[in-house]
Amino acid sequence: MDGKDFYNARNLKNLEKIEYIKDELPPFIDEYFLGIENRTSTLTRLNYAYDLRIFFDFLVKKRFRGRSVQDITLSDLESVSATDIEKFLSYLSHYEIHGVQESCSERAKARKLSSVRAMFKFFFRREKIKVDNAAKVSMPKLHEKEIIRLETDEVAELLNCADSGQGMSGHQRAYHEKTKLRDVAILTLFLGTGIRISELVGLNNDDIDFRSNSFRVTRKGGNQAILYFSDEVADALARYIAEKEEDETIPDKENALFLSLKQKRISIRAVENLVKKYSKIVTPLKKISPHKLRSTYGTQLYRETQDIYVVADVLGHKDVNTTKKHYAAISEDIRRSVAGKVRLREEDKKDQ
Repeated sequence: MDGKDFYNARNLKNLEKIEYIKDELPPFIDEYFLGIENRTSTLTRLNYAYDLRIFFDFLVKKRFRGRSVQDITLSDLESVSATDIEKFLSYLSHYEIHGVQESCSERAKARKLSSVRAMFKFFFRREKIKVDNAAKVSMPKLHEKEIIRLETDEVAELLNCADSGQGMSGHQRAYHEKTKLRDVAILTLFLGTGIRISELVGLNNDDIDFRSNSFRVTRKGGNQAILYFSDEVADALARYIAEKEEDETIPDKENALFLSLKQKRISIRAVENLVKKYSKIVTPLKKISPHKLRSTYGTQLYRETQDIYVVADVLGHKDVNTTKKHYAAISEDIRRSVAGKVRLREEDKKDQ
């Protein structure tokens, strides 16, 4: 499966899930998903579908008792008040769907409200409903989360752990020799380029160019970009690729860069697990994920360049405000460090 086929297969799977969930939504939702198709990714629409399923399940339990979700009409939607939607947000603190008890954090509540507001806005703009009551509901206040990253010494310890296997259990060591070069290459690529996990999993052998120390990634939304890596990253990749070239068990048609022990493209879950495995040994008090490794790279890049626009471009953020939000604390450090750099008057000479 080449890179294009990988992303096409992922999109098809998302579309299948959306169609499945739509069976639990009102009939008018078909128009909504068709209307937003050209400006949203399949993953965005899938998340909307999940959120709206919870919203309409709430409505038939609390607002339109005795009716099914499929019976809800646009007239019913128009009658849903701002107070009803505020009750929905409260309901999300503890609710049940498909027999499973769930609860939402403030950020999860904000995302679900955003999904509901997007739907109301769509039908209001198309004049299918006369009032957009969802727009009257304020977004929940979000408290700032502590941004967890690895310190410089922890980065070195993480890579050394993946290289040596030190601190692993006997069971983990049994697999370590088989995956060591792959794991080091994956961790080095995260920490040396800030690549997203979906971008890393989607990489193919022919996406890597050692002549220019660059590689091609497919960004969120499907756009492709060329990113560059250091000699340290190149060395880790080259050692892993050299090992692959000597492995006769890899199918000739398998073009994925990073492979599982079954010689197939590695999954996102497997990458998450390997990051968790090594980081738990090195820094057990920090919950390190692939995204935290990306943040670690972004932090170091910002400290070195002090240019938020460069960081935003390399990380693939469409909105620089997203980058600013994540690296605001570092901005404070930089502002403090340069406070005494500009002198207004020369110091008095001691002899005068």
